[in-house]
Amino acid sequence: MKLVLERFLHNALALLAVITILFFMFRLMPGSPLAAFINDNLNEDQQQAMLAQFGLDKPMWQQYLIYLANLAHGEMGLSFFQRRPVTEILLEVLPNSLILTLSSLIVAYVFGVLAGAWLAWKRGSWIERAAVPVVLATRAAPEFWIGMVLLALLSFKLGWFPSGGASSPGEAYTSNWQRIFSLDYLHHLALPVITLALYLQGLPLLLMRSNMLEVMHEEFVTMARMKGLSEWRIVIGHAARNALLPVVTAFALGVGLSMGGNVVIETVFSWPGIGRMLVQAVSVHDYPLAQGAFLMIAAILAIMNFVADLLYMTLDPRVSHGRAG
Repeated sequence: MKLVLERFLHNALALLAVITILFFMFRLMPGSPLAAFINDNLNEDQQQAMLAQFGLDKPMWQQYLIYLANLAHGEMGLSFFQRRPVTEILLEVLPNSLILTLSSLIVAYVFGVLAGAWLAWKRGSWIERAAVPVVLATRAAPEFWIGMVLLALLSFKLGWFPSGGASSPGEAYTSNWQRIFSLDYLHHLALPVITLALYLQGLPLLLMRSNMLEVMHEEFVTMARMKGLSEWRIVIGHAARNALLPVVTAFALGVGLSMGGNVVIETVFSWPGIGRMLVQAVSVHDYPLAQGAFLMIAAILAIMNFVADLLYMTLDPRVSHGRAG
């Protein structure tokens, strides 16, 4: 319990540091955030009233304390351009980002674990020598490049998938959940998921392959061979299960990291998620919305980092026992 509380405190302090940096970073940027609203037609009193409406007439330290107090109540301020609460705006697009991230990670990690175990089994064969460079290439290639190639090939040329958005023009739904569970939504989701999964699968595949190569020389694997078990049963039932620990913790971290990396994918495919909302907010100097988007991504990353710590301590008790010793 002491180690769990320590991990929680570390993540909480890191999140507080991110909140502080984001707050002062946006307010120290050059230019007024209300430049789009304030013009020559507004007199001095009207300009001051507009600054007071958004709380920008107070000293910086007082704004910071007010912001922390509002965060404690789940409030992130008011969007300059949409004139709506930032929390409400972000919660509308959060399901899209989570669905894209989780779908891509599940596809990438299921494929990566199975392919990594198979390549370790085929160690030294021509299949391994051909597959590893391909995996490294997809991992090293920029996400936007993979997205544009697939977009040009599968959407513009072959017409198999829509070029962007989350629903077709003219489609009407009674609720957001009805839209999410529709076939049209899944059709729009497929190409961004394929793109992100291609980029993400390199880590679990190479990690699983590396762990499998170490585990395959352990004594329990030799004992399984002596019992006459088939190679595939040894690989999947014995070696792979013991090599999964780093992959499982990498998956938990991957959720948070992918939420931040989705900015590029969501922009390329015009996917209405937090990443695309962040880009739009920064471009129009709507820093309450941009600050809220950054903070939500950082919060998800901190939560998943804490979950990864818990998973590691649960799956490998040597971590907690060793620290206690």
